[in-house]
Amino acid sequence: MGIFWDLLQQDELQKQEKKANSLEERIEQLEQELTETRTLLKKTLVALETHLNQDIDGDGKMG
Repeated sequence: MGIFWDLLQQDELQKQEKKANSLEERIEQLEQELTETRTLLKKTLVALETHLNQDIDGDGKMG
């Protein structure tokens, strides 16, 4: 019976490790998407401020 218990525990450890790897990969992907979104938002804000000739974000600069 002990060997079956060991196998079950090993299986559970492998499942947890796979979940952890998947979670780390997902976090990396989300961080990359956030960086890309911020870059796009900044470009959009610069274009909008330039087009409207107005300081929208309150940083004291236009564009």
